Amino acid sequence: MSGRKPFRVWIWFFFVCPLLAWGAEPILRGTGDLGVIVERGAGRVLIVNTSSNSIVQRVDGLGDLSHASVVFSRDQRYAYVFGRDGGLSKVDLLRGTLDTRIVQGGNSIGGAISQNGKLVAVANYEPGGLKVFSADTLEPVADIPAAYGDGKRSKVVGIADLPGDRFIYSLFDADQLWIADVRDPKAPKVEKFSGIGRAPYDGLVTPDGRHYLAGLFGEDGIALLDTWQPRPAVQRILAHYGQGEQKRPVYKMPHLRGWAVAGRQVYLPAVGRREVLVADTTNWKETARIAVRGQPVFVVARPDSRQVWVNFAFPDNGFVQVIDTLTGQIIQTLEPGKAVLHLEFTPRGEAVWISARDDNKVVIYDTASFTKLAELPAESPSGIFFTARAHRIGF
Repeated sequence: MSGRKPFRVWIWFFFVCPLLAWGAEPILRGTGDLGVIVERGAGRVLIVNTSSNSIVQRVDGLGDLSHASVVFSRDQRYAYVFGRDGGLSKVDLLRGTLDTRIVQGGNSIGGAISQNGKLVAVANYEPGGLKVFSADTLEPVADIPAAYGDGKRSKVVGIADLPGDRFIYSLFDADQLWIADVRDPKAPKVEKFSGIGRAPYDGLVTPDGRHYLAGLFGEDGIALLDTWQPRPAVQRILAHYGQGEQKRPVYKMPHLRGWAVAGRQVYLPAVGRREVLVADTTNWKETARIAVRGQPVFVVARPDSRQVWVNFAFPDNGFVQVIDTLTGQIIQTLEPGKAVLHLEFTPRGEAVWISARDDNKVVIYDTASFTKLAELPAESPSGIFFTARAHRIGF
């Protein structure tokens, strides 16, 4: 009998010690099928798995997330969450914890991460300007006030990353576009472009990083900047984009970051209209208009560009419609729930996740059959962001 005790000790060692180790370290897994859902009313994000259609963890303490956006570290382990209260939070997706949180401003509207993954920039309403932080520590490395006129500061909107560790953004009050080159964050270089039109309210960069487009709140048309040119200059395109000749009430401004670029065509939500506009990206001229159920907010392309999914402003915000980009026809109308706020495709586009804020749920659909795959509970969900964004320009 005495000879069996050492054997039992070794059995305990081999089976129990690994369990203790697993409790101290993250579960061994990749990050490519992870993402986060913003629970805007709770100041919380849900870490989710797109392979199992499941919630992995809840992370609290992120402040005001009423207009939150998210970018990811290049290794996809960390999510950087930009809160409306000026909060910048770094969430560890593997440990399911809040790694670091700072309050860097009074009112912010989004951010971006540099091409090399070392810098995170925040666009601020208050104080107006751009602040840049170390992605590792969230220590401040640069502060670029959006100063214009007699020392006034403009709200900054429409921020996106550009190749070469640059950030491009719009100055809402100053009617300008700026590009900040932060390759040397101690001495950032800023290019300023004026005469773009009144009150740019949002912007996007095309998937190749070449063109920046800014919608104008104060007038019709879009400002376009070709960043590849040695001496770039702002052009005005789509002169009738906006409310156009017939003024109609706008219940919610479209989000330009949700425009769809599919092949040579760009699909735009028409302001104040029940239409999706289509334009050719080689000459930026309108080629078609597609009638839809309501005023579009997000117009999002499936990764293979074969489909474009559209959600709407109130009172049609319980619907989502799908456009076939080959025919230009609507091929499906879905009702995921009340107050659809955001759509996000899985990395290869076989499924789409849709947040229904007022029904406190996220609904997952198969994009080929339109079959509902799952529903996940979430408290007032808004933005949905998957880690595949880490490797895309402008996201």
